[in-house]
Amino acid sequence: MKYISLFYLLFFIICCKPAPKEAKEIIKEESKEATIVKTYPKSLEQIFEAHGGLDVWKKQRTLIYTITKESNPETHTTDLWNRNDRIDTEQFSMGFDGKPWLLDSNKNYKGNVEFYHNLMFYFYAMPFVWADDGIVYGETEDLVFEGVNYPGISISYNNGVGTTPKDEYFIHFDAETHQMSWLGYTVTYRSGEKSDNVKWIRYDNWAAVNNLVLPKSITWHNYEGREIQEARNTVDFENISATEVRLSDEFYAKPEKAMYWQKPQK
Repeated sequence: MKYISLFYLLFFIICCKPAPKEAKEIIKEESKEATIVKTYPKSLEQIFEAHGGLDVWKKQRTLIYTITKESNPETHTTDLWNRNDRIDTEQFSMGFDGKPWLLDSNKNYKGNVEFYHNLMFYFYAMPFVWADDGIVYGETEDLVFEGVNYPGISISYNNGVGTTPKDEYFIHFDAETHQMSWLGYTVTYRSGEKSDNVKWIRYDNWAAVNNLVLPKSITWHNYEGREIQEARNTVDFENISATEVRLSDEFYAKPEKAMYWQKPQK
């Protein structure tokens, strides 16, 4: 009987021993929490810091600004996490809820909604849009303007990223403050082919917005290659706000009377 009792005691201990399954589940759960740390060129990290810091930018959810125009001011609203957007004017509205849409009963808008709905966002949200995925960073020569050298970074996109992945960009910054000073860019939307015609925008007027440094205005300049000439036109921004408040999906969704944008037939 002693041997039988000992057998049952050992059997009971073995059965009650915790299985290693829970340990495996914990390891699996921890692996889910692991994140990939994205690295940037040191000079770009310094630019981010000079404009308030990438961590501060990533906390913001909604960006709003108004582009001042005498005839038809535009209020632009963007969800910074999913990049849904909306532009409202007295004459029309347009937006993106996964697809571009246009509300324009009087047919006032003559442009391309797919191209324009987020165009100014990418010019405005400098330099933080250069933290997006799918970007390739490289070197470029200094830009010289009025005897001052502005170091720079070349930027391109991986294939299949965005509407115009063949576009190229050149961000140039103040060597002392590291604030962004110039943006050079090419346009390939209509042709689909790479271009060596680099347009230039000056960034030298900044606003403090919720611990960030964002543009108050940007100015296009005439140019010959990399020789920057006189100012051509300026776009001003007012009523700027960046907040951690999320607007509803319904705000960005296509209104009932709007139409999803379709490319014109050739």
